[in-house]
Amino acid sequence: MSLSEPSIPVVILAVAAGLLAARTVIRRAYLFSPAVRRMVLETVDAALFAVVLAFVIITFVVQAFYIPSGSMEPTLRVGDRILVAKFYYRLAPIQRGDVIVFRYPLNPGKDFVKRVVGLPGDTVQLRSGVVVVNGEARPDLTPSQGDASCPQNYGPKKVDAGHLFVMGDNRCNSEDSRFFGLVPVRNVVGKAVVVYWPPHRVGLVH
Repeated sequence: MSLSEPSIPVVILAVAAGLLAARTVIRRAYLFSPAVRRMVLETVDAALFAVVLAFVIITFVVQAFYIPSGSMEPTLRVGDRILVAKFYYRLAPIQRGDVIVFRYPLNPGKDFVKRVVGLPGDTVQLRSGVVVVNGEARPDLTPSQGDASCPQNYGPKKVDAGHLFVMGDNRCNSEDSRFFGLVPVRNVVGKAVVVYWPPHRVGLVH
């Protein structure tokens, strides 16, 4: 599932460019008194600072994504909008069970969202629909059993160093590591932390 990303940074850059242009015009607008020009310039500068700060936050701290498919149901539903903490894994290690956004290994221009099932060095299997990691059944990593028509068995698959094994919660409708392989850790964009839209879906991502 390729995520759709709102073009907020593009809008912010356009607004910043407009404010810079306005600032230049105001500085040369000698029809206004110096006091008026100074007051307007201070207002524009404050707005420009806020826009730059918003751009920095969105670029380096959090990023918004739109969920276009049901591969992560019931955790994430079609139409959900989520915030992803891009800084999170600078402060804490990736853990099994984390819901992450990452650049699709076969096309890094696309972003996917899945649940981490296997860490580097793990051996991952699917037995009768239940995730098994290093020989231990992990019902906590098996949120949706799906139906009997779905593949119920997979592996075992050893996770290489510097890589992750990811799966969608909707196992019957998910393109994940069972099909496209392991995800390099360097491809991770961040951790999905909250659904912020629609209102009735607002909450933390678990």
